[in-house]
Amino acid sequence: MTALDPKRDIDIQVPLLTRVEGEGSLEFTARDGKLDKLHLRIFEPPRLFEKFLEGQDYTEVPHIAARVCGVCPIAYQMTSIRAMEKIFGVAEDPWVHAMRRVIYYGEWLQSHALHINLFAAPDFLGFADALQMATRFPEEVKRGMLLQGLGNDMLRLLGGRSVHPIGLRVGGFHRAPPKHEVSDMVDKLLAARDMVREFAAWAVSLPRPVDEQDFVSVAIRHPHEYGLNEGRLVSDQGLDIDFADYPQHFREHQVEHSTAHYSMMGGQSYFLGPLARMNLNFDRLPQEVQDFARDLGLKFPSHNMFMNVAARALECYLAIVDTLDILQHYKLPTRPWRDFTPRAGVGHHCTEAPRGMIYHRFELASDGRVKTATMIPPTSQNQARLEQNLHSAVEHYGLDHPDDDLRQLCEKVIRNYDPCLSCSTHFLKLTVNRG
Repeated sequence: MTALDPKRDIDIQVPLLTRVEGEGSLEFTARDGKLDKLHLRIFEPPRLFEKFLEGQDYTEVPHIAARVCGVCPIAYQMTSIRAMEKIFGVAEDPWVHAMRRVIYYGEWLQSHALHINLFAAPDFLGFADALQMATRFPEEVKRGMLLQGLGNDMLRLLGGRSVHPIGLRVGGFHRAPPKHEVSDMVDKLLAARDMVREFAAWAVSLPRPVDEQDFVSVAIRHPHEYGLNEGRLVSDQGLDIDFADYPQHFREHQVEHSTAHYSMMGGQSYFLGPLARMNLNFDRLPQEVQDFARDLGLKFPSHNMFMNVAARALECYLAIVDTLDILQHYKLPTRPWRDFTPRAGVGHHCTEAPRGMIYHRFELASDGRVKTATMIPPTSQNQARLEQNLHSAVEHYGLDHPDDDLRQLCEKVIRNYDPCLSCSTHFLKLTVNRG
C-alpha cells in the first residue's frame, strides 16, 4: 500500500458515533501534518432534569432522578438522596450503608459487563459489533451477558426492579429483603465467582493498545472501603476535600461546538472512572481482589488509558466478592429506613457512578420542596480530558494513516471512556477535514 503524505490536508467526520449510550459526533481537521481542530460535538438538547425537579417534593426526587439514565439510575437516585439526607441531618445506618453498597455494586456489575462485552471487546478484537464477535467467542459473550443479568438481579433485590428501581428512599430503603431472598442471591453469587474470574481474566487479556497519557485522576476515597457512596474527594495531585467544597474547586464552562458543559479543576482537565478509582484506591480493595489483580499482572497506578477496561473488569470481580461478604452476614433490620424531619437547607454529595464520580447539590425549602438542583455527571466532567486524549492519540498514531483507520482509532478512544452521552448534556458525530 502506498504511504500517505502526513502533511496532506485531512477532514474526518463521524456523523454518528456507534456503540455508546446517546448521540454525538466527532470532527477533526489536520493541515500541514498537524491537528488544526478537533471537536467532540454533543448536539442533543439538554433535557432539563434539574428544572423538572424544582418545586417537587423531596419524596419525588429519587423517582425523577432515576430517569436521567436507564443504565445507571442508582447513581442519580443515591447521590440525590444522600445530598438531601445531609440537609435533614440523617446519619446513615450501618445496615443501610451496607445495602447501598450492594445495590451500587449491582449497577456497576451490569454496566461494566455490558460495556466490556458490547463496546470494548469488539474494538480490541477487530469486530464490528458483539454479534459478530459472538461467532468467534460465544462462551465469552455468554459469560458477560450472564454477569449483566446477575447485576440486574442485585438491583432487583433491593430496588424492586432493575430499570429505574423504586426501592430507594431518603433515610434508607422502602423494604428489607427477607432472608430467603438474600440466601438465594448468595447462592447465585457463589455460583458466579469462578465465572467472573474467568470473565475478568479474559477482559484483561484482550489486546489493549498502549495510550500513555498525562492526566489527573479524581475519585472518592474512603478511610477503609473502596470508595462508592461515602468519603472525600481526592486526586493524585493533592486534592483532598469534602463533597460540599466541590464548587470551590471545579468549574464548568460552555464551548461553541457542543451543548455540553466542560468541567475543569483548577483550570485543567481531569479524569474519572474505573482507572481513576484504581489509581487512587487500589489499596482499599479487599485482599482477595488485590491478589487476583497481581495474578493477572495488573499494576496500578497506570497512565495507559486503555487500562480502563482492565480496571472495569477488576471492579466486576470486586462487586461479587464484596457483595458476598456483606450478604453472607445479612441480618434483618428492625426497619430499613431512619425517621427525620424535612427542613430547609443546602446539601452536597458525590458517589461513584460506573463511569466515575457524580456530583449533586440540592437546595430545599422548609416544606421539603426543591428550590434548586444541580447534577453534574461523570461524562460531562470527562469531556475536556477525552478531547485532549483524542488529540494526543491521533498525533501519536500518525496522520499518515488512511481516514478510515483514524476514524476507528478515535471511536476506540471514545468508547474506552464508556461515555453516557444522554446522561450528561449530550453527544457524538467524526469529521476529519483534509483541507
